Amino acid sequence: MLKLLTTFFLFFSTQLFAAEGKLIATPGVSQVEGSAGGGLVPWAQLAGYASQDEYAVNLFCSQGSVDDFRLRSCGAQLNLFDRVEFSLAEQTFRVNALDTEIKQQILGVKTRLYGDLVYSKWPMLSVGMQYKDLKDDTIAKALGADDNSGVDWYIATSKLHLGAIAGYNWFWNITARYTDANELGLLGFGGPNQDNYFMFEASTAILLSRELAFGIEYRQKPNNLGLDEDSWSDVFVAWLPNKSVSVTMAWLDLGKIAGAPDQDGLYLSLSGYF
Repeated sequence: MLKLLTTFFLFFSTQLFAAEGKLIATPGVSQVEGSAGGGLVPWAQLAGYASQDEYAVNLFCSQGSVDDFRLRSCGAQLNLFDRVEFSLAEQTFRVNALDTEIKQQILGVKTRLYGDLVYSKWPMLSVGMQYKDLKDDTIAKALGADDNSGVDWYIATSKLHLGAIAGYNWFWNITARYTDANELGLLGFGGPNQDNYFMFEASTAILLSRELAFGIEYRQKPNNLGLDEDSWSDVFVAWLPNKSVSVTMAWLDLGKIAGAPDQDGLYLSLSGYF
């Protein structure tokens, strides 16, 4: 399924040159669930540099490695006329202690409701959904998860303030998510301890130049399985030398995962824009 959809996205990319309708760095990078945004948090921006009369295709691959786990996520994004974003991602989650891998596929849709990141008076506003299908649910079921698939719904608002801090551009994003996914869905959905479906996420960054951004992210996660799961955070540096590629490096602080404490480590992501 993922290969078929990626081929479809690539077909679109062969019909155009890189879209040029936005300022460099304003689309953000690629989020681990496939949406445009930061590494952990989907932002209001749509993927790529397409303006209202363009469309754009992006490909990405990311990997985060912490003490006991590794997550690899690769996929594609399609932006139609800066109004609707379609995304897909395939995640591979390695559990070192069990010498096993868990796979999950995610299909996403995001719609821009209002605004422009830079030029509108009020912040950009978008809504989105991510349908998640866990392909290997043995561990999830053993931990007490109810389902092997689910849907996340979110609303995000973003704004870039030009020259706001000591002459540097300042970006912020706030996302509210409705979800019952355990560890992004990699440990299934729901469970015996579920009592809160609404999660808060946020990102902020300073653009040190047109091509270089430094920032932080924060993401709440549900504790459906009763394993005292922690919120996630990172500190990142994104380099966007041109409108064709971006490279992101981050230090992850993921806290406790499936009972294993102090999970932190390095994250690296590469995105190509067509």
